[in-house]
Amino acid sequence: MLTELHIQNFAIIDKLDLRFDSGLIILTGETGAGKSIILDAVVMLIGGKADTTFVRTDSDAAFVEALFQLTGPEKEAVHFILNREELMDDPNYVTLMREVRKEGRSVARINGRTVNVGLLKELGALLIDIHGQAEHLSLLDPRAHLGLLDRYAEVGLPLGDYRQTYRTLLNLRRELSDLRKAQSDADRRIEILTYQAEEIESARLKAGEDEELRKERDRLANAESLAQNAQEALAVLDEGSPETPAATDLIGQAAQALATLAKIDEGQTQLAEQAELLLETISDVIHSLRDYLEEIEFNPKRLEDVEERLDVIHTLTRKYGGNISAVIAYGAEARKQLETITGAAERINELEMQEAKLLEKLARQGGTLSEKRKSAATEMGKGIEAELNDLKMQSARFGVDFQTKPDVNGIPMTDGTRIAFDQNGFDRAEFLIAPNPGEGLKPLAKIASGGETSRLMLGLKNVMAKADEVPSLIFDEIDQGIGGRVGLVVGHKLWNLSRTHQVFCVTHLPQLAAFGDQHYQVQKIVDNGRTLTRVENLNGEARLLELSQMLGEVGEGTLRSAHELMQVARQIIKE
Repeated sequence: MLTELHIQNFAIIDKLDLRFDSGLIILTGETGAGKSIILDAVVMLIGGKADTTFVRTDSDAAFVEALFQLTGPEKEAVHFILNREELMDDPNYVTLMREVRKEGRSVARINGRTVNVGLLKELGALLIDIHGQAEHLSLLDPRAHLGLLDRYAEVGLPLGDYRQTYRTLLNLRRELSDLRKAQSDADRRIEILTYQAEEIESARLKAGEDEELRKERDRLANAESLAQNAQEALAVLDEGSPETPAATDLIGQAAQALATLAKIDEGQTQLAEQAELLLETISDVIHSLRDYLEEIEFNPKRLEDVEERLDVIHTLTRKYGGNISAVIAYGAEARKQLETITGAAERINELEMQEAKLLEKLARQGGTLSEKRKSAATEMGKGIEAELNDLKMQSARFGVDFQTKPDVNGIPMTDGTRIAFDQNGFDRAEFLIAPNPGEGLKPLAKIASGGETSRLMLGLKNVMAKADEVPSLIFDEIDQGIGGRVGLVVGHKLWNLSRTHQVFCVTHLPQLAAFGDQHYQVQKIVDNGRTLTRVENLNGEARLLELSQMLGEVGEGTLRSAHELMQVARQIIKE
């Protein structure tokens, strides 16, 4: 509920700080005192038009801020938005602020952080409903009518079941759309993917193969040079020449000499062993060289094959990836896509059958919803007409117009037609009213006057009070066209409504004002040549005096009548 309201430099309001409790809050005052200006400020606060004419003369900006305490069913919805936008502070309170500057720029804030006006309006709609000449937020918006009716009809469970099926259908249709899109150019895709997969698979690539092939190519291309160098090394190490003995012969002689030396001088045994080890090492080198020479292949045909293989690998890596592993992965993905496309027709048929079943299920669930709504609409209409009868709209008739829209992709009906649907079902609901005898039912938004709309909303709110989640309601001009006796009825209904909601009412009727839990008087004064609005919280004698002034010129008779009004109001409440 709205607990604090701060207005600064707004029209003729220089500074206003108000604190509100729960219950019925009455605002009274002479015409032009500023009651409507306060409502204009609240409308701007929750996302209404921020007009530069609101900025007080000689001020740079108009400022409105409100603190809301979250205590009812609106809390969950408000928390969802605050968490979604990362604006959560105190879970039990939320602060809205709106500022309009004289150059035209406006600023919106939630919990001190700047937001766009759309978000402010989305959150404000959960906190306040305003009915009167300034704004009619929910009742005059046909898009909100189905939600109001659903809350009254208490269709939460069947609506939840319907929405679960609806979400399943949306997911299925997304998959169908993707498959149909793939199927539409399947021939071209199949040709391309088949070529790519077969080209990669026919190459029979192996990871690391290119490195081995490059090494082999180098050996084959340089076979003659490699053989010559190996033979030269063998000649030096093991064959020698008439002029120069082989290295093994020379090292063998040295090893024998050192062995003889070690027999005489045992301290040189290690040296002799090293010489023997050197001889063995050279023997191993000679053995390895002979094996290597046998492996060296003078094979131009093999070299050609290796070059061709490396060229194939280079071509594939250039087309499908930077290395063999990437090419193999590309081929596997191409094969996978081929399987998807070639199996798409079968999958499409399967999904189309599932889609048909889901549409039939939605038709049943939507039909159940529609029946409950229409039954509730009849019951709600009777209740509202009874309420309006009490509110001096005896001949008014209320109804709900249900419409459906044809759609070739919609829900199938028993008569063979198909109708559009969304997450709320296939009903399009709009509230209708015939305020005067002899008139047919017509859309509420086009027929009802400000006062009629306020009374109609009061009737609707009373009928569906427990189902309505908006915690604070503002009624303006609700007393238009009614007299004192009906004013007592309206006051009683407003008081009843304020047991489940915080209710603000701007009124000129003392009979209505007598029911208030809080009573604020709005006055216009002139101070140093400037017109200002002042608001006073009335209690005791001050409130009695205001009610007396609303009845006429203050005197003993009006004071007595005001006192009697308050007693009557208290008696009605007790009953």
